[in-house]
Amino acid sequence: MSKSPEEILAFVVEAAEDKKAADVVTLNLQGVSLIADYFVICHGNSETQVQAIASEARKKAHEYGVTIRGYEGIDTARWVLLDLGDVVLHVFHRDDREYYNIERLWSDAKVVERV
Repeated sequence: MSKSPEEILAFVVEAAEDKKAADVVTLNLQGVSLIADYFVICHGNSETQVQAIASEARKKAHEYGVTIRGYEGIDTARWVLLDLGDVVLHVFHRDDREYYNIERLWSDAKVVERV
């Protein structure tokens, strides 16, 4: 059985938080872009932490049977992208997140508030 975008979003955010990702932001891109329904953006304070966050999300995707469409940047661990179709995880190194500032690029998207 396939997972809904919201179910994928939940386990991606959980994986990031489990590895102590900093400043986790979720953008709702529905009606804004055809790329994905959600972007999850966060950062780690070292290359090792960036790799751990991305690896945990990838592991959860495998556990839940979610197809990974792309997994880029893990070797350099400066900006890792995990494409799960409806949800795309961006894990930045702390030093690079502000430089790329993709939250600003997608400013038309609504920030998803978690309860």
